[in-house]
Amino acid sequence: MEFLYEYGLFLAKAATVVVAIAVIVAIVVSASVKPKSDKGELRLTDLSDELAGLKHDLHAELLDKKAFKQYEKQLKAEQKAKEKAKDADTSAPSRVFVMDFKGGIEAAEVASLRREISAVLAVATDKDEVVVNVESGGGMVHGYGLAASQLERFRAANIPLTICVDKVAASGGYMMACVANQIVAAPFAIIGSIGVVAQLPNFNRLLRKHDIDYEQHTAGQFKRTITMFGENTEEGREKFREELEETHQLFKGFVGRYRPSLVLDKVATGEHWYGQQALDLGLIDKVGTSDDLLMTLANDRQVYKVQYQIKKKLTDKLGHAASVLVNACIDSLVLRNRSV
Repeated sequence: MEFLYEYGLFLAKAATVVVAIAVIVAIVVSASVKPKSDKGELRLTDLSDELAGLKHDLHAELLDKKAFKQYEKQLKAEQKAKEKAKDADTSAPSRVFVMDFKGGIEAAEVASLRREISAVLAVATDKDEVVVNVESGGGMVHGYGLAASQLERFRAANIPLTICVDKVAASGGYMMACVANQIVAAPFAIIGSIGVVAQLPNFNRLLRKHDIDYEQHTAGQFKRTITMFGENTEEGREKFREELEETHQLFKGFVGRYRPSLVLDKVATGEHWYGQQALDLGLIDKVGTSDDLLMTLANDRQVYKVQYQIKKKLTDKLGHAASVLVNACIDSLVLRNRSV
């Protein structure tokens, strides 16, 4: 088994090298090609019909012919009743629009999110509802600040917003989640981490050791407080810490505006909690999965998934493949020594 593990790891490393070379080649090729438009396409999927289809297929497999015919007869009667009620009701239908947000460090995915939100706002009314599945451990302040601001557009339009967290909504991810009217998280979803962190290496001593000079010219006392290559001063460090604290206070104020019942001094310590703990602290409103919520909503409302897909370039696809491969190698090493 040890041999197979080492051999598999070797193959993974070799594949990583191959993908890396392919990415470099693709970059060179794309540099000589006229860039194409980054426009994508909006896709609308009827999740209610998908769920109904799955239910019908399972009944077809599990029931005998007589029972299945009776089931189909009942199904047709229910469908006719719904259509009759729909014709009698002249008001606008109540719908649910679902979106996914799986964010990286830079929250670049907000480019698709803002288009999805604009599309929904063009047709939605205050009788509709929006569900956003958020999965993110946070990242850059300005990126997640923009993502949270996009979600605020639903609140401004008086459209009920529910955020579902199946895995993680921490730091910037929770900044997005707290905007919602309701937050639903799975029992072991990671919630919170209301804090700010910044770190960078300093190579100044290494440069001096090799007699390498580094010059940095600025206008303004605190234009650059901390640097990677220059010599950092205590004054610069103190200013940098002040800026981090100011950002933290803004973060706390933002969360407090949407969840005023929270005891911020208790939850805004940078710590994270799991679903049930987060419920006890008031960080979320309900423990459950997005699947349970959508199945419940689909019982009496039409549920649509809205997805805007930006066409990826060849370099982006190869880069993503390389990233997945590297992460798989790292995960295999971690799981070898740890399990739950």
